[in-house]
Amino acid sequence: MKRVVYLLMLTLFLAGCSNTWQGAKTDAKEAADWTKEKVNQGASYAKDKTE
Repeated sequence: MKRVVYLLMLTLFLAGCSNTWQGAKTDAKEAADWTKEKVNQGASYAKDKTE
């Protein structure tokens, strides 16, 4: 009985970690895209002001 409970707890823990990992990867990708967009906007602004 203890093994079943431990196995269930381990399964829930691993499922939670995988969901967290997927969320972290998604957040990192969105942050990188946002940063790239802002850098390009800043470069375009500087280019327009210096021409």
